[in-house]
Amino acid sequence: MSTIPIILLAAGQSRRMRGTDKLLQQVDGMPLLRRAAQIALGAGPVIVALPPEPHERYTALDGLDVQMVPVPDAAEGMNTSLRTALQNLPQDAPAVIVLLADLPELTADDIKKIVHSVENKKDFKIHRGATQDGKPGHPVAFDRSLFEELRGLSGDEGAQVIVRRHNDTVRLIPLEGDRARLDLDTPEAWADWRAIKQT
Repeated sequence: MSTIPIILLAAGQSRRMRGTDKLLQQVDGMPLLRRAAQIALGAGPVIVALPPEPHERYTALDGLDVQMVPVPDAAEGMNTSLRTALQNLPQDAPAVIVLLADLPELTADDIKKIVHSVENKKDFKIHRGATQDGKPGHPVAFDRSLFEELRGLSGDEGAQVIVRRHNDTVRLIPLEGDRARLDLDTPEAWADWRAIKQT
């Protein structure tokens, strides 16, 4: 297994779910957040950025060997979560993989493909999952030379600004179907996805 740490971003508020938590929706017989943490653990050590306690998301991770990091200012956006999680990286981490917790079709093998790229394609600073037809998605791995830029992020744009800044050193790794991009943000999207899965 790789020593490259994986940051699982799970501190968001699921505003568009109208009162339900998308990360607690059942996928493969477990909460989506637990599934995301399990597949990430299949590829490397996992740091999970979470809302402040108490919160049901902590219960969803019971028994998993992950480092849970509360984000006091989680409501300020994704970059706050990322910066907080980055404070918990091992000093010698050669890179970090940033993974959204709400990708219901992503697999452990998908994350391992990103790890393999990081370990074997050293000319690139950013390694990014993509759809089968090449649309950029997740996970995204950043070389340690970019850690300071990641720590300096503000607002809720995520690390996209850094990806754009270093676009000439980005390697896209195609993953099967649309699973590098498929996230479900509304109750209707969940219902449609489940209907398709059952056919």
